[in-house]
Amino acid sequence: MVIANSAPTLTILENGDRLNRVEFERRYTASNIKKAELIEGLVYVASPLRFTPHAEPHGRIIGWLIAYQAMMTGLKVGIEPTIRLDADNEPQPDVVLFIKSGLGGRMSLSKDNYLEGSPELVLEVAASTVSIDLHSKLQAYRRNGVLEYIVWRTGDNALDWFQWVNEQYVRVLPNNEGVIRSQVFPGLWLNVAALLQRDYAAALTTMQQGLKSKEHAAFVRELKRRAKARSKA
Repeated sequence: MVIANSAPTLTILENGDRLNRVEFERRYTASNIKKAELIEGLVYVASPLRFTPHAEPHGRIIGWLIAYQAMMTGLKVGIEPTIRLDADNEPQPDVVLFIKSGLGGRMSLSKDNYLEGSPELVLEVAASTVSIDLHSKLQAYRRNGVLEYIVWRTGDNALDWFQWVNEQYVRVLPNNEGVIRSQVFPGLWLNVAALLQRDYAAALTTMQQGLKSKEHAAFVRELKRRAKARSKA
């Protein structure tokens, strides 16, 4: 008796594949690819990153967020984490900042150690406006209610900051001092003008001013109150 062989299981993951999240994860896990994302059902495999347009700015902006997160408990910073956003989207953003789930945040950690849900803040470093970060990703993050979304376009020497308002993204502009203040994370201030001029010392100085603000102190107290209440529950 001849037994027909079953069809081979594909393990290849390529740019442009249209997959659901489950199949994307299966192929991604079986591959040797360092970074791939599923955005609106379409696979994007990352190219090697050059130092100047991406790696150095990436490091600088991570330092900015870590400087904020390090001053309090209850917040997490993730660098290029895989996020199970929805059935068609599994991005691997450059940086995320989120509140711990037990303290009112919307992210959780799965049994297999993936992040699930919508982070409060996502930041991406992109080359220009042609990047998926300002198109497909923006729509996916908006639809899933990511509250603040920042795209630093290094090639254009520009920064876009979006806030989620009434299920839409509203672009936030710097104030007269060239600073944008987060509405989700009080005290998280970004001196956009200094950042774009690569004056990182000035950007960190502005951050320190935000950390000394009354609204930041109130936010720290609120997180501590939530943590205390949770420990008693």
